[in-house]
Amino acid sequence: MRRRHHHRRFLAPDPLQLVTPHRRLADREVSGLIAACLAYGSVVAMLPAIRRVLAVLGPRPADGLEAMHEDDLNEALAGFRYRVTDGPTLAAMLRGVRRVRGRHGSLEAAFSRGDPGHRSVVPALSAFIARLREAAEAPLPHLLPDPRDGSACKRPALWLRWMVRRDEIDPGGWRAVDPARLLMPLDTHVFQTAHARRWTRRRTMGLATAMEITDRLRVLEPGDPLRWDFAITRPGIRGDAPDGDPAGTILPAATEPPA
Repeated sequence: MRRRHHHRRFLAPDPLQLVTPHRRLADREVSGLIAACLAYGSVVAMLPAIRRVLAVLGPRPADGLEAMHEDDLNEALAGFRYRVTDGPTLAAMLRGVRRVRGRHGSLEAAFSRGDPGHRSVVPALSAFIARLREAAEAPLPHLLPDPRDGSACKRPALWLRWMVRRDEIDPGGWRAVDPARLLMPLDTHVFQTAHARRWTRRRTMGLATAMEITDRLRVLEPGDPLRWDFAITRPGIRGDAPDGDPAGTILPAATEPPA
């Protein structure tokens, strides 16, 4: 099924479609983090919300964010709300992003600064989230979950996939992180597939489950365990899942050899 679904023509509807048009890495970093952090709920509902925020920053989001005074951010997003995320909360996150970029030059540099080089990206992600929260002067537990709290951190993990992997789907650009270290963005589609293919028997969608699924996929593809993520989620997101086992032909079960 990866051969069937891992193609750009299947990108819509997906928040990544609002990130890939940006050619500059700085703009992909900023637009990608916004898109990933708001990637919850219905994809049909999240896309207008993401577009609303990106419109505030203009065609070059990194420059737009840098040029805006913090009071301007608060004013521009005052009426914003998407489900549990309101304007002041989002403005606080963007304030943190702006400050971190100012101190380190880029989000990649800030991420690398706290990267201990563990085989998994999880410790580095935790350090990066802490840095953003400190700069934002707000805890932001929903927008910026910390793996130290046991969260699977689906949306930060999704952002890292976009920034690190580079192929027909993921735009990439980061050089400091090896794709082999990425964490599977664990959503309901991945969770259902993982149970169907016996990659996990866990019943909760926490960090331990995400790491277990990632480890299973790392056995199949040591250098790029997330190469199947996009294909796994397409049938559920696009509403064209086949009858029966939605994961039946995507990847081998735990007892089968890699395809």
